[in-house]
Amino acid sequence: MERTLVLLKPDCVQRRLAGRIIGRFEEKGLNLIALKLMRVTPELAKRHYAEHVQKGWYPELEGFITASPIVALVVEGPEAIRVVREMVGATNGLKAAPGTIRGDFGTSQQMNLVHASDGPEAAKREIEIFFTPAELCEYAPTLRQWMHGG
Repeated sequence: MERTLVLLKPDCVQRRLAGRIIGRFEEKGLNLIALKLMRVTPELAKRHYAEHVQKGWYPELEGFITASPIVALVVEGPEAIRVVREMVGATNGLKAAPGTIRGDFGTSQQMNLVHASDGPEAAKREIEIFFTPAELCEYAPTLRQWMHGG
């Protein structure tokens, strides 16, 4: 089983799409093992977006991610990182394929609703930024054998 971080960004929360998007991950058979509504502080934003802090557009990004609550979640499942990223779709909602989250709900490149870790190292680092080990609630769904064959 693989884990990944998903952030439902301020535009997602403000547009009241969080439940619908979480439902898509559940319908796909991914296991939710952590979930919280929270505010991203400037300090947390700098940790999460560390590789972008020195870029000229970073202040706008920080202003966006701290402007409203987000929903942070950890999902788990076979190939979860790839599966979630494919479900999320291309960064620009106007270019994302129909059927993806951004293709169905995205309206621009900036207002793109969702962050999803882009690889195993990023997922591990990002999960540790947003969740303590005690906040991860591991469990084996009773329907796993019907979803994944075992």
